[in-house]
Amino acid sequence: MTVAVKKLVLGLTTALASMGVAQAATFPEHSINMVVPFAAGGPTDNVARALGEAMRPALGQPIVIENKGGAGGSIGTAQVARAKPDGYNILLMHIGFSTAPSLYKKPGYDAINGMAPIGLVVDVPMTIIAREDFPPNNIQELVQYLKEHKDSVSLANAGIGAASHLCGTMLTQALGVDLLTVPYKGTAPAIADLMGKQVDVMCDQTTNTTQQIKSGKVKVYAVTSKQRVPTLPDVPTMQESGFKDFEVGIWHGMWAPKGTPQPVVDTLVKALQAGLANDEFQKRMATLGATVLTQDANPAALQAKVEQQVPQWGALFKKVGVEPQ
Repeated sequence: MTVAVKKLVLGLTTALASMGVAQAATFPEHSINMVVPFAAGGPTDNVARALGEAMRPALGQPIVIENKGGAGGSIGTAQVARAKPDGYNILLMHIGFSTAPSLYKKPGYDAINGMAPIGLVVDVPMTIIAREDFPPNNIQELVQYLKEHKDSVSLANAGIGAASHLCGTMLTQALGVDLLTVPYKGTAPAIADLMGKQVDVMCDQTTNTTQQIKSGKVKVYAVTSKQRVPTLPDVPTMQESGFKDFEVGIWHGMWAPKGTPQPVVDTLVKALQAGLANDEFQKRMATLGATVLTQDANPAALQAKVEQQVPQWGALFKKVGVEPQ
């Protein structure tokens, strides 16, 4: 490389760095689009809307929620992965971000190397619920009933790759039964049919089931966290109920497109951390049974989580015979 070429490369690098600094100094100049890769009204959407409001003061601009569902969240995620890396398109996605590589032959994004992580947001336990007139009255009776009636019991989920699908897979494996799985296009219609007694059992996030449980519209058997959920203090954990290794939390994270300038990422990280510290956001998450991951609201923690979970879920799906679509 000649001296002239080296000077040109150095000049371009310096210019690009200066552009990044200048962009960060003015970012954001208008509203930010946050893609939620699931239907409106679902548990991830609930978190996103509360978080968007909580982050607004730090950003000085509104966050507009765009629901882009389909393929277990892969369609909306891929949209952000392809977006211009300027910080104005970000993603709020849950654990499904790390399961898609095992569920889809072409998820449309590289989970480990294809996005710019911003940070973890919340962790949400799951609840094992059933239609309100389902015969079993506790988890032990539920286990026995499912084993005796496995050919006639229907297990609803919000679609392949959704949190309810992941939890349902773990549940059937733990119980050693194969149930008739009924996938829906989102959590809301699945819950509606469960309350309407069209399906029997479901495993879904507290962010979407707490109100139905408290109102008696569904029957609850257990939560999937290590400790009981404060908003559902009378509901035992799976571990209390004899399933020592059964624990699943649906973590949520935030990403930007790969190549987003570091100063812009830094601005988003600071806004995320401010949002998680917001009193109203914390109160809202507490009522939904979610744990705010304040200490992990940074790129390193989210990247480590994804790198750990991608192979873990891949091994589980292979064990239970789930083939990529």
